[in-house]
Amino acid sequence: MRVILYTGKGGVGKTSVAAATALRSAELGYKTILLSTDSAHSIADSFDISLKSGPQPIAPNLWAQETETSRVTEQHWETIQEWITALLSWRGMEEIVADEMTIFPGMEELINLLYIIHYEEYDVIIVDCAPTGDTLRLLSFPEVSRWWIEKLFPIGRTATSLARPLIKPFSSIPLPGDRVFSSVEELFAELGKMRTLLTDGKRSSVRLVLTPEKMVIKETQRTFTYLNLYGYLTDLIICNRLFPDEIDDRYFDSWKETQKRHYQVAEESFTPIPILSIPLLEREVIGTPMLKVMAQILFADNDPTEFFFHGRAQEIESEGDCYVLTLPLPFLTREDISLTRSGDELIVLAGRYRRIITLPKTLAGLPIRGAKFEEDKLRIRFEKMGAIDNG
Repeated sequence: MRVILYTGKGGVGKTSVAAATALRSAELGYKTILLSTDSAHSIADSFDISLKSGPQPIAPNLWAQETETSRVTEQHWETIQEWITALLSWRGMEEIVADEMTIFPGMEELINLLYIIHYEEYDVIIVDCAPTGDTLRLLSFPEVSRWWIEKLFPIGRTATSLARPLIKPFSSIPLPGDRVFSSVEELFAELGKMRTLLTDGKRSSVRLVLTPEKMVIKETQRTFTYLNLYGYLTDLIICNRLFPDEIDDRYFDSWKETQKRHYQVAEESFTPIPILSIPLLEREVIGTPMLKVMAQILFADNDPTEFFFHGRAQEIESEGDCYVLTLPLPFLTREDISLTRSGDELIVLAGRYRRIITLPKTLAGLPIRGAKFEEDKLRIRFEKMGAIDNG
């Protein structure tokens, strides 16, 4: 099974790119399903059709689904939600407010993403994810939720059963019952399966869609760094809506020059990840014919389900009192490399090439302790705040 997740800043055309990829995959004979985990579904609009909540055939070898958030949330979260609501109400919070507080940012999109572990009958699963901010939250949620649940359920099922008859005469605090613990265990198991699948570099990858605009590229840089931080493979960057050379009106000269400059920044930011580009098309990309045009421009005769890049473009790990950012830089020597820092950006000059890295918040405020180039990798050490305070 091959899983491809598409994400990007809102409005860059990620749904159209995901739909075009799904069409091309199906044409090559792969049994393909296109899923939307974005609460503002757009797949139906992209194909100019109506969709139901379940998988629906829309072309040979191609199914599509816009997941029904409320039903899926109830299936995986309802029992846990009821207990948390009761607990918050016991603490004095109004019930309607407590009910709203039990749905965390990105929760609905995350639970929708659990569909992929139940669709093993498909050869290819292509996911139209929520815009980058929500996607980052949902991709980090399996790790965050483990910490949260461990704090929320520290005493466990057996201890709760033993404590209940002792606590009940003296307190009305609602204790989690077997149904709650069973729901937590089931949710953990499914989150674990999903994370294992999505971090499997032989089966899954994320593709980032952008347009040649400064703010879009900046957000995509940050997304790219966070994806590496969480262990997700990015195998392709897609730059959409480039003004084609055929537009020769002088009115667009400044726009074309600006796009050219931003495209160069994108190349410097994401190397060695390949970038494929799509020109601004003469018609709106709606309906199967225009999606096929986009797919042909994007992939030509290539198989869109193949990996366009293998390995990690960058890694961030915790080592003792430092965080270490590792950048593979093959075929270079120590003398070829220089490093400068500007705000939350690291600029690496490697020979004739420049690489711009937008640091995650974890690293942006930390001083660099040192950098070392060995075994074709540049390792940059950031001193943790605790280490500074203790020093």
